[in-house]
Amino acid sequence: MQLKITTWNINSVRLRIDMVAKFIKTVRPDVLCLQEIKCPDDAFPRKRFQRLGYEHVALNGQKGYHGVVVLSRLPFDSTTIKSYCDNTDSRHVGAVLGEKAGLRDPLTIHNYYVPAGGDEPDPKINPKFAHKLAFLDELAQCPHMLPKRNQRSIVVGDLNVAPLESDVWSHKALLKVVSHTPIECEKLVAAQRAGKWIDVARSFVPEPQKLYTWWSYRSPDWASADKGRRLDHVWVSPALGDRLAAIKVARDARGWERPSDHVPVTVTLDV
Repeated sequence: MQLKITTWNINSVRLRIDMVAKFIKTVRPDVLCLQEIKCPDDAFPRKRFQRLGYEHVALNGQKGYHGVVVLSRLPFDSTTIKSYCDNTDSRHVGAVLGEKAGLRDPLTIHNYYVPAGGDEPDPKINPKFAHKLAFLDELAQCPHMLPKRNQRSIVVGDLNVAPLESDVWSHKALLKVVSHTPIECEKLVAAQRAGKWIDVARSFVPEPQKLYTWWSYRSPDWASADKGRRLDHVWVSPALGDRLAAIKVARDARGWERPSDHVPVTVTLDV
């Protein structure tokens, strides 16, 4: 059985619901993980997604900001929500696919939206950056980010850090830019190593090849300038390391009408 999972920072699900529908009809992921949905739970467009085939919803919404959701064609065995840094700003939701989905061995999905961190990379003068660093520290120690032996887990989402030199258009130019500062990169890599997570994208597109999932709205010639960053990630636990079939970054979505500044990333697993 193959399972196709997409992660996408949609930057307002209600504003871009038609774009999501267009993508779904073409790619048909089994599970769709969205970040920055920017709406409370009671305003989420459940009926539209049900018509698109996603009847199962694990939702952690928030009015106007943040918010994450896992949508699935397959039923969940359970769902979870975790808060970080003693803050209820809707940055995580988890779901388990198991017996109800026809899987012999359960698969746990964690969907994250890590704080962006503001513009100034100094935690002493920028509380948003301080929050981001604290979030990454806590992420590295969270029990569900430390999968046990043979536990099949996947982490997806906008982690808001481009950790490798080949994850940005210019390592030198972005060393002092939030999302690629050394301290952020070190903390995200520490979280990855703590759980022995496998970076799926780099399993298929190894360094030093450039790979991006985000292009700034400030660049009207984003396609020709190609000054991107890889902020959206898919990690799998070692138990899924030999189950990776494919990964696809839908770069063309950045050129759609009124797009998100992030594009969908889809992984296919043999489960």
